[in-house]
Amino acid sequence: MHIDASMALAGLIVGFIIGLTGMGGGALMTPVLVIIFGISPAAAVSSDVVTSLVLKPFGGTVHARRGTVNWRLVRWLMLGSIPMAFLGAFLLDDLIGAGNGDRIKTILGWVLLVAAGAIVAKILLQRRRPALVAGQMMDQSLIRPIPTLLIGAVGGLIVGMTSVGSGSLIIVMLMLMYPTLSSREMVGTDLVQAIPLVGAAAIGHAIFGQPQLSVITSVLIGAIPAVILGAHFSSRASDRFIRPVLVAVLAVSALKLLNVSNRWLLAATIVGAVAVGVVFVRGRRARAGAPVISEVVRAA
Repeated sequence: MHIDASMALAGLIVGFIIGLTGMGGGALMTPVLVIIFGISPAAAVSSDVVTSLVLKPFGGTVHARRGTVNWRLVRWLMLGSIPMAFLGAFLLDDLIGAGNGDRIKTILGWVLLVAAGAIVAKILLQRRRPALVAGQMMDQSLIRPIPTLLIGAVGGLIVGMTSVGSGSLIIVMLMLMYPTLSSREMVGTDLVQAIPLVGAAAIGHAIFGQPQLSVITSVLIGAIPAVILGAHFSSRASDRFIRPVLVAVLAVSALKLLNVSNRWLLAATIVGAVAVGVVFVRGRRARAGAPVISEVVRAA
């Protein structure tokens, strides 16, 4: 079995982002494997799903110990996500065709665009969420079983087919349906329910897909310590600068997978860099209390 040092480095970077923000695992690692390392889309999805199965319990265990998991929500999400994640792995191989790389890349590209939009929606929704008393948990009577099961089903199907969605799409759907769910409870619930979801997808990909042990091992060598390190820093460092960068990277990766011309890729990269710069300047202004115009001039 060959260990690729460059893949381990990629796992290190992606793992740190997962630990720091709780998002970006499949959405980042799968396109990295396809675009940078030339892994076939089907093999990249299968390998990333198995890798996620190892990484997910790290964050979920922390939240379970802290009591920030809504177990009733987890149960209803699992009822929908587990069978659909297994089905997604089957559909990727049997109906879409593991050898049809272009079709898989197209599906993955569109899902990455949706994931980028979901992260933006999450940022906007968090600003409008009602303030809750520290430690307050959502009233269990507010849980709606059937809609929650459907969220799990949709998320599970997407994760099974693309490895993307357990940390971005599902969490945004939960925010829309349960506005009184606290941020800690929401993240903890999503991380815990993602463990059996990714487990079902991993079993499906082990049976129907093309997981590559050398890829999985190389990525995990870098990702496991980085996830722990990122989780350690997450309580100290704000992710308001990380997530705009993540959105920009996802958008550019999606356009690359969709075979968009280099001219449009360059334009998207410039727009993304400007957007990240604006967020950085606004963050400095918020901390220093200086007018935004003077900050822009100073940054230029």
